[in-house]
Amino acid sequence: MSLHGDYDSQNIFAKIIRGEAPCYKVYEDDDVLAFLDVFPQSFGHTLVIPKRAAARNLLEVDADSLTKVITVVQMLTKVLVAELQPAGVQVAQFNGAPAGQTVFHLHMHIVPRFEGEALAVHAGGKAEPEALAALQARIVARLAA
Repeated sequence: MSLHGDYDSQNIFAKIIRGEAPCYKVYEDDDVLAFLDVFPQSFGHTLVIPKRAAARNLLEVDADSLTKVITVVQMLTKVLVAELQPAGVQVAQFNGAPAGQTVFHLHMHIVPRFEGEALAVHAGGKAEPEALAALQARIVARLAA
């Protein structure tokens, strides 16, 4: 897909927002949803998406929605760093298939980076549901503390 086109309301993230597809939710408010990536590149890989903006990428999102998303990205990055103690953290956002975008609903990746561990191939392997549920519980508990 190119950078330009029509928003597909049947994409997996739109379905997650509507409750038609499951996710390992770690945060939600009226405007933003964050959940664990089921095909993580690293332990703790989290996705943050706008709920109200039908934007395929950064070029299409309104400034208010983008502000709300990046505010949650910063907050969750702090939580992930505190909980998982990575050596670093990568925040990424891709626009168009040639840039690596695979779901055409604006989303940001928070990817904890651990010393001596290479990133897994994007969408290369699915995480175990038990591991995702346990990590989800840890992050939600830290947010509630």
